[in-house]
Amino acid sequence: MNALVGVVGQGYVGLPLALAISKAGFQVIGIDNDKSLVKLLNSGKSKIEDISDSEILKQIRAKKYEATLDATKLKECNVKIICVPTPLKDSKPDLSFLVDAVKLAGRYLNKSDLVMIESTIGPGTTRGLIIPILEKESGLKKEDFYVVFSPERIDPTNNLWNLKNTPKLVAGMTPKATKLASNFYSTFIDSIIECDSFEVAETAKLLENTFRLINISFINEISIFCHKLNIDVNEVIKAAATKPHGFMAFYPSIGVGGHCIPVDPIYLARKAHELGAPTSFIDLADQINHEMPNYFVGRAIEKIGELKGKKILVIGVSYKPNVSDVRETPVKSLILGLNSKGAKVFWHDDLVKEWNGEKSVALSGNFDLAILATPHDYLDLSKLGNLPMLNTRGSI
Repeated sequence: MNALVGVVGQGYVGLPLALAISKAGFQVIGIDNDKSLVKLLNSGKSKIEDISDSEILKQIRAKKYEATLDATKLKECNVKIICVPTPLKDSKPDLSFLVDAVKLAGRYLNKSDLVMIESTIGPGTTRGLIIPILEKESGLKKEDFYVVFSPERIDPTNNLWNLKNTPKLVAGMTPKATKLASNFYSTFIDSIIECDSFEVAETAKLLENTFRLINISFINEISIFCHKLNIDVNEVIKAAATKPHGFMAFYPSIGVGGHCIPVDPIYLARKAHELGAPTSFIDLADQINHEMPNYFVGRAIEKIGELKGKKILVIGVSYKPNVSDVRETPVKSLILGLNSKGAKVFWHDDLVKEWNGEKSVALSGNFDLAILATPHDYLDLSKLGNLPMLNTRGSI
């Protein structure tokens, strides 16, 4: 396939995808509306932990990749891929970034173009929202272009599963659209799974992360139980995981964050509510997840008594270890909960550095309590000395 590829959105999903496509031999234009990010990328600098500066520079020098603010360049692209965030706003799905990106793609849509959506969406969105926008903005009929939904499965800093070896779901508006997408993705991804419809692929993406939310929330409840029993939940999980079938290990935490696990189940529940289908498991898991930060506020009180006036160091504020991404991080709720009890809260995270108008402080023993929220590999906890510590990843 000969193609000029435009990737809208150059964040945690769009940038790795754009670079993988360019390495496969295509010329790629990365489009983003963040001026500072575009400038950074074109200077060969990465903001993503598992994308090196040298990877970007190599593709720029080969004239296979460039970042731009100029959305009109989409007109030149016969493959248009949308990788923009679809977050929650006031606990409800927010499709505003996606709608804006689809309008851009529609504005510069040509006959026979291939448009692929990688952003997470609810079932029916590709068919009921995206295609009509593309038709309206382009003046074309849906028979004149090809639309595919192919959800991203990016897991930053995962050393085992990456974009190349993680199977890719594709679902086209027509069999030809599906085949075009499969042929394109197979140039840089090992395994392509063709789905029967948009709705199957849309729901599969939501199921993947709803499964994770429910199981993580469940293990967090087990962690609370183990604390009451005065046994180590991680030892319990380790023992259970020796069973070679019928068990999958999940681990406790302060809650879930990021762009998938706390978000996707809400998209699924929202659609289920529209259809009158039950979502009891999802609703309960979401409730447990949101209660975990406050549970650890209680554990802090249990450990050192009244928190008013106490200096507390929260260690790690990103949503998962070894990344700087703070989207939907449960640490925000932990800090708010500690503040509400009158504690003086400081935080340390050398990957995040600045957050909510505050800066990371150094690790030291000059506090009344340390709470390990996100255990980055670089952390040297010996710098805390004999400071009491609460580990949110264990039960005792």
